[in-house]
Amino acid sequence: MFLKDTLFETYSAIVANKARTSLTILGIVIGICSVIVMVAIGNGAKEQIENNIQSIGSNLLMIRPGAHKSPGSFIRGGMGSAQTLVMTDAQAIETEISEIELVAPISSGEYQVIAEGNNTRTSITGVTENYALVRNVEMETGSFVTLQQQNRLTKVAVIGPDVKDALFESDDDVLGKKIRINGIDFTIIGVTAAKGGTGFTSSDDIIYVPLSTYQQYFQGNEYLSMINVKVANQNSMTSVEDEIENLLLERHNLIDVDDADFNIMNQGDIVETASSVTDTLTILLGAVAGISLVVGGIGIMNMMLTSVTERTREIGLRKAIGAKSRDIGWQFLFESVALTFAGGIIGIVLGIVVSWMVENFFGTKTMVSEFSIILSFAVSAVIGMVFGYYPARRASRLNPIEALRYE
Repeated sequence: MFLKDTLFETYSAIVANKARTSLTILGIVIGICSVIVMVAIGNGAKEQIENNIQSIGSNLLMIRPGAHKSPGSFIRGGMGSAQTLVMTDAQAIETEISEIELVAPISSGEYQVIAEGNNTRTSITGVTENYALVRNVEMETGSFVTLQQQNRLTKVAVIGPDVKDALFESDDDVLGKKIRINGIDFTIIGVTAAKGGTGFTSSDDIIYVPLSTYQQYFQGNEYLSMINVKVANQNSMTSVEDEIENLLLERHNLIDVDDADFNIMNQGDIVETASSVTDTLTILLGAVAGISLVVGGIGIMNMMLTSVTERTREIGLRKAIGAKSRDIGWQFLFESVALTFAGGIIGIVLGIVVSWMVENFFGTKTMVSEFSIILSFAVSAVIGMVFGYYPARRASRLNPIEALRYE
């Protein structure tokens, strides 16, 4: 019976002054909504970055020429541009190390490209037939570079959709058309499907040519810009990385890993690093938004203290007819929790709606998690108890005689 009466009194007190109650709840609504939206944006950014990294290929090791990067040190100059990796290194990795599915060496550089009176400067990448499988390259039209074209040094090109838009004004089929790269004519044999950025560069703004053709006409040597290695099993990534490191050290007549003239990047490490950064940003965004919750809690306390002052005679009368201090305290604490819970529910609904609007109208990826919703409920309850405790305690300690005399 006590609980029923308390709930009824709580409801009556809240609706007695609708304007003040609404403004008080608004602080909690804004705080909860801000937390959910900020965490959703952070989670969305994390998922998008991880998906972009995974889109370049799964179970991937990327070996770049240049000075070795020790843990905790900065990357030294020349990474990826030094001339220390060659085709025989890639062939040795493919033949001498187990647990490897595919190896795709590449060489790349930026060159001016001309077609139909238009020109652009973009990345030209020499690849083998394995590259499309290792790096998940899908074709919109035409075909990718083949082994036969690689062996024959054929002057063919596969262009990205951004390159197509820059060089060809119409959306007509461009297969068989010519493009001039650094003064040399190439025939277009395919257009890759749009993929977007990978977190480093845009895979849509690249032209692929056979690796042998690139080395012959652009580079003039057999050095590589990178060796991509697709590992057969995710659990073998670390062991394969160690085997590749030992093999290349032996081939390059090096003993100490600190003297290595190459660097191996593990895709899993890249994802872990990116996730760590986005997690930190998400916590920071949530913490900044949480400040508004503290402000809302102060608003709850202010309202409850005002309510205690306005209802001093009522409290004295209740105590005079037998109400205990505990009963008075529980009533005001119930009111505080009810306000924060109401604000929390509205804030959660509003946060989900705003997150949806941010993703659909502004193009920013958001992801509302169950954890953030549960946390919002818990936080709203804690705020109600913490900021409602002092007013409730103050009300329960009022002297009934002095309270009855209050005007």
